[in-house]
Amino acid sequence: MTAIAGNATLATLVRLWRGPAAWMTTVDVFAILLVLSLPWSTSLVAIFAVVMLAAMVPYLDVEAFLRSLRRPIAWVPIAFFLLALVGTLWSDAPWGVRLYAVFPTAKLLVLPVLFYHFERSERGRAVFLAFLVSCTLLMAMSWIVAFDPHLALKSGPGATPGIFVKNYIDQSQEFALCAVALTYPIITSWRAQKRRLALLLAAIALSFVVNMAFVTVSRTALVTMPVTLAVFGLLHLTWRTNVVIFVAVSLAGLAAWAASPQLQWKVTTFKRDYQLYMEQGTSTSIGERLEYWRKSLRFFAEAPAIGHGTGSTRGLFQQAATGPADLAAAKVIGNPHNQTLNVAVQWGLLGIIVLYAMWLLHLLLFRGEGLANWIGLLVVVQNIFTSLFNSHIFDFHEGWMYVLGVGVAAGMVLKQRLAGGVAGGMSS
Repeated sequence: MTAIAGNATLATLVRLWRGPAAWMTTVDVFAILLVLSLPWSTSLVAIFAVVMLAAMVPYLDVEAFLRSLRRPIAWVPIAFFLLALVGTLWSDAPWGVRLYAVFPTAKLLVLPVLFYHFERSERGRAVFLAFLVSCTLLMAMSWIVAFDPHLALKSGPGATPGIFVKNYIDQSQEFALCAVALTYPIITSWRAQKRRLALLLAAIALSFVVNMAFVTVSRTALVTMPVTLAVFGLLHLTWRTNVVIFVAVSLAGLAAWAASPQLQWKVTTFKRDYQLYMEQGTSTSIGERLEYWRKSLRFFAEAPAIGHGTGSTRGLFQQAATGPADLAAAKVIGNPHNQTLNVAVQWGLLGIIVLYAMWLLHLLLFRGEGLANWIGLLVVVQNIFTSLFNSHIFDFHEGWMYVLGVGVAAGMVLKQRLAGGVAGGMSS
């Protein structure tokens, strides 16, 4: 009897091993683990991403996957990576630097795989929920280390108050994304008479905003949050509701300004940093960006068609550096803190076309109603506007936010459209 039971168990395990459903569930689990770890760790994200991709191999329908790659939303990210790879051929940078500069675009190759998987998976919402839970826990830790900085992993001189892991830019991007993303389920829950759920979600969203107002926030988030909220209002609310919300948000913003020294300091440094740079050339945050942009435009003008090649940026800034080390003109960087200019310097107008084509195609994909469309649209809009001040496609954390947000949301949208098409065909 024991032998029979053992054989039955073995047969069950073999059947599960060979069954695509078990492997799809495995991929879903690692996708959830990946987004859970994103606010906290860099190494875990890389590990879970590799395991997630490996787990897709046993159930992958190669023919169906290749068909899915014919979609422009899938092949344009691949083209971006190939451009970076081919761009190494005309770069003057050392080969190690060229190949290292290809890596930031490699994450874009995960996008078509996520499209394919979540077009078949039922757990896309669970992935988004996992990210919200992880960010909420991080917010709780942010409050704790704000009151007791010694508990932060990065404590001591130079540490930012309220930052438990990573940095205030990454944390602000996460909190701003979650706060604005929650507006859709708050409104839909309220309209569906699910008042308790709506109030709970509103409390979580407000907690993110309060944390950014009174603990720490990046200036990029301060600029982009009103834009993303305006997008939501234009798409999902009446003009009267928008006016009411605009007045309420304005009053809340004025109250936060009056009560938060942190917020006042962030805003007033804009003018101070700009004046120091313009009058003395001092190396301030805004001054450095203006200097990087000015030089990058010059580099682009020198090679407008295909740029200077992959990994060429740092070498160009080294050649252009002038003056004492404390001036912005003397800074040497490999990232001009603007996604368009970062691409333009390396791959010229050709690179800009590929970048903008990817953004546009992903924007157009999320034109419908529903949570997946809203999250996908929000992720793309946030990335576009934050990339005015950073290279967020190439940055590890924000780049993965884009890949995971767009990849999962797009798969869900494609699945809904396929189901709608099948239902329409059956009804006709």
